[in-house]
Amino acid sequence: MEQIQMQQVKKVVLAYSGGVDTSVCIPYLKNEYGISEVVTFVADLGQGEDLELIRQKALNSGASQSIVGNLVNSFVEKYAFPAIRANALYLDKYPLSTALARPLIAENLVNIAREINADAVAHGCTGKGNDQVRFDLAINALGPDLKIITPAREWNMSREEAIVYGEKFGIPAPVSKKSPYSIDVNLLGRSIEAGILEDPMQEAPEDIFAMTSSIYNSPDSPQDIEIVFKNGFPVGINDEFLTPVEIIQKANNLSGAHGFGRIDMIEDRVVGIKSREIYETPGLLLLIKAHKELESITLNPDVVDFKGIVEKKWGQLVYQGFWFGPLKDSLEAFISSTQTSVNGRVKIRLHKGNATVIGRMSENNSLYREDLATYSKDDVFNHSLAEGFIYMWGMSNKIWAELNSKTKD
Repeated sequence: MEQIQMQQVKKVVLAYSGGVDTSVCIPYLKNEYGISEVVTFVADLGQGEDLELIRQKALNSGASQSIVGNLVNSFVEKYAFPAIRANALYLDKYPLSTALARPLIAENLVNIAREINADAVAHGCTGKGNDQVRFDLAINALGPDLKIITPAREWNMSREEAIVYGEKFGIPAPVSKKSPYSIDVNLLGRSIEAGILEDPMQEAPEDIFAMTSSIYNSPDSPQDIEIVFKNGFPVGINDEFLTPVEIIQKANNLSGAHGFGRIDMIEDRVVGIKSREIYETPGLLLLIKAHKELESITLNPDVVDFKGIVEKKWGQLVYQGFWFGPLKDSLEAFISSTQTSVNGRVKIRLHKGNATVIGRMSENNSLYREDLATYSKDDVFNHSLAEGFIYMWGMSNKIWAELNSKTKD
């Protein structure tokens, strides 16, 4: 703890979830750091909790003020939709549902700190996870003059000790039996870790899932849907044009009902350790799959190839906490420049945990031409040109082969 710097802190904005750690952070900041005012911020990201109850809990725990921010629209429009255009999948699997939320929360922490003239911001992340990195980097990028206080990285208390500490200041211990799992929820999905999942050979139990049906309980009949895109953004499902939030909600419901959207992976954390993570991201995975398919018919091959490199780096930067960074902004500019022609629709069949593309079309931007691809009498392709093309295309390889043959002789 930096005692000299902390003596200068009078008011802090704390990212608050209502759990044991962030609740205990309130009296800990006041009593161990000597901070007179702790203002909490609760982010509404569509997680479906009673946020007024959580706000009141913060006040009961000693917060001088507790703010709830409705960030759902911003979360989808400014974070989820760019991720869809980027086909963002960390390690080719995880669509960043949790990672995308952290820079948005950090941005609001900094904005509130400015509004109320706070000296610092704080969060309850531990030293082992990714979220501490994302919060710290985002806060440093947006408010480099603000101090960042991280009690959970410093107090060295077990959960049981944290509960006892909180009880001394009137924070009740959890009444219900604690789940062995650590679960984070927002509109885009759920992340589940810890408990039995720490054994990578143990199958994830069915009771951890909430957004997706098991393939045994999903409908026996497949369901075909069409997703409509404009400039790379999803705008409708089955000819029903929807708001961005409604798009995510409907995609979640459709995919989840058919058991699509579960991820079980070994993840490379920023801090250098591997962890076993379970995700449910039915809608986001579906929309990324459809978007990528539409690009296959509307973008040139070299653009698709290079964009794949950009997408991988974009996803890594977001996962690692560099949402507010120059490279990510530059990659974003490239991605946006490719999306003006990504207009059309993709047909997907949902069935028993699968989302299978069965059709794609773009009325004005398709690079697919039936008169060139067909083998019927309507074929306009000049077959005689192929011989010269192949000769030129393979010339360097032919010269190499001739030289290699002489060497062997």
